[in-house]
Amino acid sequence: MAFIKEESEDMKIEETYRVKEEDTEEQTALMVLKEESQELMEEKDQYEKHYDFMTGEKSTQTEKTSSRKRAQKTDTNSCFTCRQCGKSFNQKQNLEVHLRVHTGEKPFSCQQCGKRFTQKGNLKSHLRIHTGEKPYTCQQCGKSFTAEPNLRYHMNIHNGVKPFTCDQCGKSFTRKVTLNYHMRIHSRENILICHHCGKTFSHKVSLKTHMRLHTGEKPYTCLHCGMSFTYKASLDSHMGSHTGQSAFPCKVCGKSFSLKGNLKTHMRTHTGEKPFVCVQCGKCFTRKGNLICHMKIHSREDCYICHQCGKSFPDMKCLNRHVIIHSGEKPFKCQECGRGFKFNKNLKAHMRIHSREKPFKCPSCEKSFSHKVSLKTHMRLHTGEKPYTCPQCGKSFTYTATLNAHVRSHTGERPFICGQCGKSFTRKGNLNYHVRIHSRENCLICQQCGMNFTDRNHLKNHVIIHTGEKPFMCHHCGKSCTNKANLEVHIRVHTGEKPFTCPQCGKSFTLKGNLKTHIRVHTGEKPFTCLECEKSFTYQKDLKRHLQTHSGKKLQCSECGKTFGKSSNFKNHLLIHSGGRRFSCEQCNKRFLLPSHLQIHLKSHADVRPYLCSLCGKSFKWLSNLKWHQRIRVCEIKSMFTPQQNVGQICGAKPLS
Repeated sequence: MAFIKEESEDMKIEETYRVKEEDTEEQTALMVLKEESQELMEEKDQYEKHYDFMTGEKSTQTEKTSSRKRAQKTDTNSCFTCRQCGKSFNQKQNLEVHLRVHTGEKPFSCQQCGKRFTQKGNLKSHLRIHTGEKPYTCQQCGKSFTAEPNLRYHMNIHNGVKPFTCDQCGKSFTRKVTLNYHMRIHSRENILICHHCGKTFSHKVSLKTHMRLHTGEKPYTCLHCGMSFTYKASLDSHMGSHTGQSAFPCKVCGKSFSLKGNLKTHMRTHTGEKPFVCVQCGKCFTRKGNLICHMKIHSREDCYICHQCGKSFPDMKCLNRHVIIHSGEKPFKCQECGRGFKFNKNLKAHMRIHSREKPFKCPSCEKSFSHKVSLKTHMRLHTGEKPYTCPQCGKSFTYTATLNAHVRSHTGERPFICGQCGKSFTRKGNLNYHVRIHSRENCLICQQCGMNFTDRNHLKNHVIIHTGEKPFMCHHCGKSCTNKANLEVHIRVHTGEKPFTCPQCGKSFTLKGNLKTHIRVHTGEKPFTCLECEKSFTYQKDLKRHLQTHSGKKLQCSECGKTFGKSSNFKNHLLIHSGGRRFSCEQCNKRFLLPSHLQIHLKSHADVRPYLCSLCGKSFKWLSNLKWHQRIRVCEIKSMFTPQQNVGQICGAKPLS
């Protein structure tokens, strides 16, 4: 949830900056037409000389025409100079148009809205706003424009051409007028100040747009629902909710955006790019707005400080959200389950559980998730990343919860205790499942035998007992198992893996339960007690064998009348009468009742002596022989010999005559 919170805050902080930037850029584009119109006649010839914007190739025909015009102008040697600013023109009509800048004359008026223009061409371009006509179309993407210069500059986006570069910072622009505006940032020339808040702007249109925040003006109205917006970019974004179309789709996850800037910012979530770096602490941000807010913390500018912990925040909204942590208040309630949340974004994320919405899809396996952080964690399964390492044994884990549970295996800590029976657990999830046994909450019942289970997976594993299904097969020997855990244990027989080691004697075991049982040898623990005679045993099997002595029940063979106290011995005895010696030795054809008897017999053929005496180094095939050897202390007696003595003298026996 912390991840969701951080991302949501980023989106909120940046939203204002992004909408302002994009809307200002769009309005600047309209203003560009107005300022460029004075230079359009001269600039057009110069631009067409170098580049054909429709084909992207140099135009020979245009170059010839332009050369012809230059020749004519050179021959006349006529120069028309403005007396007010000193600017020169080759043609008198261009000077006349230019003088209107000084006189303020605008002879060309729009009949529909009354707006006036200095040039007739500008009026023609303006009329297309009312008619909706866009005669200039891009051949690469199909986008249409009302004016030719707009198409020309649009082509630079496809070609990647930014011919106008700032000499001071190296930033490049597609339009000359945009560079001119940018230069004001360095020169601080013609800075415009907001009289309400003192904020400065380098562009008049930026100040005009900013003033709407103070006046509350919302000039852009949706024709479908009547909703009004401060910025045109906000209206364009809103229109997508009616049309269901988004112009800029993400190629990685398929998410669509109505604004190109939003897509550009979104792509950083996939690339991990954080281009905005704080020069004071080195912290990186995906959005410029977040960096600006962060810088206020260092400068202590307009900082809002929490009185409980002293933490600083760039604005009151962030402080109010933080204070909720101390108060413990959860004002956002889920209407379906009543659960409370501190933040609205956390409630929205929670609601996906009820709606079953899973918008975050894994590109590798198509699995979907309700939360972005869950997808990020899931991706580690595909990448193999295990970022969490145990400091004691060096083992790595995919999830931090798995590491925490693993560390408890070293410490022996069991922090999760059942309040009803006192049983403790290493994981909270295990305790939650255990509590259901007492409450009988959400119990799952087997339809065949009526047995209850607290977990759906446990029920599935149990049902296999009735169906006899064994879907997990060993690729070494073909043996089938009812569940995956049993298969993993079985494979250790082939691999020889014994992951559970006794810390006292170093003996290793295949199963964790076997290690626990073995530990009792060192501790002397005898947890199994007979209720009749109070005798204790280390192993449960020993207790069961002992209980048969109290019951007095004897199992008698109907063939020979022999009686047995243990049912296992009785079953083995019956095999003698039924001729059930099914296990035969391949070397001597001797037959045995049980496979364990055959395994013992095979040692007689093999020249293997696994049992070694620690005193004299002698080895034995059978454990019983080693025990007998140690019991009579043959090795101790031999160690007492001297060259002048023999065993008889040491034992006090007389030598044989």
